[in-house]
Order: sequence, then C-alpha cells, then structure tokens
Amino acid sequence: MKDSRIDRRVFLRGVGGIAAGVAATSLTACGTGTSRSVDSGGKSSKTLVVRNSGGSYGDANQQAIYDPFTKETGIQVKVVNIDYAQMLAQIKQGRPQFDVIDDSMADFVLFKKEGATEDLDYDRLKNFKNAGIAKNLVTTNAVGKNYWASVMAYRTDAFGGRKPASWADFWDTKTFSGNRALQALDADLPELEFALLADGVALDKLYPLDVDRAFKVLSEIKPHVRKFWDTGALPGVLLGRKEVDASSVWHGRLDALIKGGAPLAYQWNGARRQSNALGISRGAANLDAAYQLIDFSLRPEVQAAYAEIYPMAPSVPAAFKKLSTTTAANLGSSPAHLESGFDLDVEWWIKNQDAVSKRWQEWTHA
Repeated sequence: MKDSRIDRRVFLRGVGGIAAGVAATSLTACGTGTSRSVDSGGKSSKTLVVRNSGGSYGDANQQAIYDPFTKETGIQVKVVNIDYAQMLAQIKQGRPQFDVIDDSMADFVLFKKEGATEDLDYDRLKNFKNAGIAKNLVTTNAVGKNYWASVMAYRTDAFGGRKPASWADFWDTKTFSGNRALQALDADLPELEFALLADGVALDKLYPLDVDRAFKVLSEIKPHVRKFWDTGALPGVLLGRKEVDASSVWHGRLDALIKGGAPLAYQWNGARRQSNALGISRGAANLDAAYQLIDFSLRPEVQAAYAEIYPMAPSVPAAFKKLSTTTAANLGSSPAHLESGFDLDVEWWIKNQDAVSKRWQEWTHA
C-alpha cells in the first residue's frame, strides 16, 4: 500500500494537465470505499459522503472522527477513495458523489482555480473561532486539518556516535561519512529546500527558491546518494539494511521500526511541512452535514485522538494539551518543531513545478 496522506503527484502534472483531466493517482484505492456501519441510536439516518485517500490514513479518520461523529449526530458517514481528476470531473458534470473533501492544501488551491469547491462560511464553524489555526492553513475554500513533514532520518549506530543535527550535517560527508538517500521526483516534490538549508539559507529566506543554487548544492551530494527513493517505505528498507546511513523520509514511516528496536532516529531541524485540509464540493448534496463534520474535526479533543492513532500533527494548537508527551514530541506541529521547520510554499511550487520537474529530469540523467 502506498502512502495514504496526500495525492502527492498533483504538483508534478501541472495546472494545464489538471485542466485536461490528468492528475495525481498515487494514493487512490487504498481503502474499502465505504465506512463501517455505526449504530445511530435512533438519531437522523442522513448519510454524508466524504472523500479521503484511504489506507491507514482513512482508517484513522474512521476511528477518530467519523465513528464518534456518527455516534453524536446520527449522521452516517460513507467514504470514497478517488483521485483529483475523478473528483474534478464529477464536480464539472454537476454530479459530485461526495460532500466533504479531505485532501492536500495543494489540491484545494487547484480546486479554487477551477471553481470546484464552495467558499467556506466560517461563521458556521463554531470551533474555528478560537482554534488558532495558522493563517496559511485558512483559505476561502479550505481549512487545515493536520500536518505531515519530510525530515531527516539516520542510523544511530553510524557516524561514530555523532548525531547529525541539520541538513548541513547531511551534506557533510567528511564528518558524517556514509551513503545517503533522497527523494525522487515521482515520490513527491524535489527536496530543493533541503539543499538550500544545507548551503546556509535561513528558514525564513527560502522562498522564492533559488533553483540554480539548489541544484548546484544537490550536485555536491549526488555522488554519495545511493538511491533516490520513490516509495514511502523505501527509506526504512535502505536504512535497515545499512545500504545508507542517512535519508530524507516522510515522518512516521519509521515509527514501527523504531518501536521494534531498529537503531534509527529522526532529526527535525529543517523539516518540510505540508498540510491536509477539509473543504466542501461545489454542488454538495448535504451542505449542513458537511459543515457539521468539518466543525467536529476541529475540536481539540478530536484532533488529539487522531494524532494518537496516526502520526499527522494537529492544526489546532490546543490539541497538544490533550496529547501524551510521547506523541506530542513526535509531531510536526509541536511548538519546538514549528520553530525548527518550515511550511512548503504551495503557490510557489504550483507556479514553478513544470520548470523544476524538467530540470530535475535533466539533472538526474546527467
């Protein structure tokens, strides 16, 4: 099963390709397509349809959000796992088979360009008012639900006991000798930001990205890169087999290995955060219920329950007061990690994706 957090390849197709009906398909069909039946206790039998990407991500939604929501309101939740292109096609045909969309903030930017989603009436979201959600996660058609992050991982038994503490250390193959792994284009966006951080660019000065400088720095590490990984599970395999000593990785993918005793650890400085969000399809059949579910999802206790199940970080800061210390320390939006990481600039990437993708292909084959 592929990573279930986001239709990651949406960036790599281009806005023009989206308009032509070509879009991300990397995270579809991981779930069952329908939610479990829940006893409504005699309450309303209305059914709300939610789109998410399925898999373990969808399972966490079911357990932490949909089931408790149904128990409280009596509104049944049905789940569909379809990709961006299918969603957009249904909406343009005037027959969306879903009401609420759970998707990447990047997709919502594209939905906005297509006029495919409702503008949110935030007055209908009572839990939003004092939620303290970051401004970049609040748009006219979507509200941020949770974060994930790309981070550095390394073997704790490598480097003579020294611990790499930054992307500069990742690039320092003299002090921290050994093989590396970085993300391939077809897994997610090229990690240009990590190269720039390694070269001394400050977190708050990353954007607009200096693409020429980034590829120059990438060329310095390229001889030491054993593998450009293309699936979320591969960094753990490479690190576990000692084929590499350090790798970029989608946070959370190593948790089971670490809990099992593998000598692996995350390094959070310079983490690249991205976000999932909630919005409403244009033409949604169950508008009131859609607002109810989104509002329910923004409760601190619901956000905390989700984070305890699945390693994506709350967008509502108050959720951290309800999390265990162990869980809170391992999330991308914890106060410490917010300061040491950065949010990916969605607008910049959408504008520059085609040019960067072409440059990456040329660079990897040079």
